[in-house]
Amino acid sequence: MSGPAAAPVRHAAIIGGGVIGSGWAARFLLNGIDVSVYDPDPDLARKLATVLVNARAALAQLLPGVLPQEGKLIIVASVEEAVSSADFIQESLPEREDLKQAVLAQIEAAAGPDVIIGSSTSGLLPSRLQQRMRHPERLVVGHPFNPVYLLPLVEICGGAATSEATRVQVEAFYRSVGMHPLQVRKEIDGFIADRLLEALWREALWLVRDGVATTTEIDDAIRYGAGLRWAFMGTFLIYRVAGGESGMRHFLSQFGPALKLPWTRLEAPDLTDELADEIARQSDEQAGAASIRDLERVRDRCLVSILSALRREDFAAGSTVRRYFEVLATKARRARAPIDESQPLMLYVGNVLPEWIDYNGHMTEARYLEVFGNATDALLDYIGAGPEYVANGHSYFTVETHIRHLGEAAQGQSLRATTQVLAGDTKRLRLFHTLVRASDGLVLATGEHMLLHVDVRARRSAVVSGDVLRAVERLANAHAALPVPTGTGRAIGAPIA
Repeated sequence: MSGPAAAPVRHAAIIGGGVIGSGWAARFLLNGIDVSVYDPDPDLARKLATVLVNARAALAQLLPGVLPQEGKLIIVASVEEAVSSADFIQESLPEREDLKQAVLAQIEAAAGPDVIIGSSTSGLLPSRLQQRMRHPERLVVGHPFNPVYLLPLVEICGGAATSEATRVQVEAFYRSVGMHPLQVRKEIDGFIADRLLEALWREALWLVRDGVATTTEIDDAIRYGAGLRWAFMGTFLIYRVAGGESGMRHFLSQFGPALKLPWTRLEAPDLTDELADEIARQSDEQAGAASIRDLERVRDRCLVSILSALRREDFAAGSTVRRYFEVLATKARRARAPIDESQPLMLYVGNVLPEWIDYNGHMTEARYLEVFGNATDALLDYIGAGPEYVANGHSYFTVETHIRHLGEAAQGQSLRATTQVLAGDTKRLRLFHTLVRASDGLVLATGEHMLLHVDVRARRSAVVSGDVLRAVERLANAHAALPVPTGTGRAIGAPIA
């Protein structure tokens, strides 16, 4: 890997197969790199297999259909066997300086002369780790975060003897396997991220010790509030937005005096004019051309995305959002004007969101299906087959769909969908949705859907009964008198030449 244009890594060695080492192995393997792993743990193979199962499932969701062919996993019996043919080496031993120094010297003696060695240490200084090496210029810290196969951050920190070429090449390699390398400017104990985490951790320990809060309450203070914002803006950019239109400088002038208050057991540096000027300057560079209003809009979109994902998982802040949604939905149903069941039911209204827009500037086809899915859910909720019905073990599964795209929808436009029940019996429900632009009634798309009633636990069709069946039959009979919608029962219309 010497020189400015290092050869691609095809074979990596992992020394230490614990939580971090196995995470590195999974990331490398799923990027198509062969990996040799050495660890004296007799249970290594099982632990690696477990991590790989999780990694495969997670990355298949995050990167569907684009991952390369998985590399070959090789469990070896010695450090020498692991590193002898490796193009890159990642040391992930326990946080003991003496152990790392000894094994790094062992690695160096068996590895190729130009192979870079990355250490996963979370805080030991690389200059000290290099002390027993003959070629310390090729050692660099590559500090990841758990789970390594999923979280992109990796801190790169060189020691006194680390060459600039090593830092450049290892950054390029980590970036090639989907990571976000963060070069640590100055060698410092704990690097950057762990120093921030350690400050929070120490204050949390005091809060527990002094009986101010429980561990659950402390975690809730993070995951229901600032933690959601940290995920996409960090600290400084969030505080810039908190300063309003005057930005970071106003935030510092307004909240700077609080640094002298006993809010934590950590002592803050003096907020001198020079420090305030430097922070404001860096904040300006960080924001670039984005105005505070631009940043607010980005913040809100990111928060909605995170909260929506958490709502799907029904976890942490997502559980709060989900419960609130259900309360509001119940109130909306109660407040809704009586529905004329002799006509197609207007149960769905919405707006075209920014993320629904494709490269042509209008709503992408996948979102039409999403809207029709929402309209189907609204109909199912109307007939009593909503979330509570599903929780009790029964549901309707869509088994066939036909969508006609008839018009374009632009960002911000209001939509509404009407639903006609074409047929319904003890097992089937056939629906026809018509999506229109609310401003002028222009028909944008139609969707015809066949649903099958199922026993969720048994995963097979089941007979519907009770109030749900009566609602299906009532709507089917009422809508039987309506004209059959244009496009009903159609297959793809254009003939094949």
